[in-house]
Amino acid sequence: MAQPRVAASALILDAAGRVLMLRPTYKKHWDIPGGYVEPGESPYAACVREIGEELGITPHIGPMLVIDWAPAEYEGDKIIYVFDGGSLSDDDLRRIAVENGEITELRYADAIGLDDLASPRLASRIRMAIDAKRGGRMIYAEHGEEVPAGQRL
Repeated sequence: MAQPRVAASALILDAAGRVLMLRPTYKKHWDIPGGYVEPGESPYAACVREIGEELGITPHIGPMLVIDWAPAEYEGDKIIYVFDGGSLSDDDLRRIAVENGEITELRYADAIGLDDLASPRLASRIRMAIDAKRGGRMIYAEHGEEVPAGQRL
């Protein structure tokens, strides 16, 4: 029986459509808010918890945008859920607190500029999430690439 690691994250956009990116201390690249699901925790609950831990706020988390089967050589099987994190209010932005030492920096980035910040697979997943949000749909992906419905087994 497969026992993949499960992670959940949120796509948070500003009014210009730029993506909120975080620079974790423990990764080589930038990421969107989120993290691993704990035992007994749902992906949705993990997303809310992780944003609280990383940013010190609890934004509204909307529908799921992407499910990505994303095994990693160094981590094994992995499933990543990306939820719609909406946008942050001015009040949310003022209340952000990255005091736990896990995040060194945050900024909004254009979808085109993601390649300079994120791994190729993550950049692709974020762009899929943006497309899903704009299209009002959910995308199934494998290895960071959308699997069209007609090509699924």
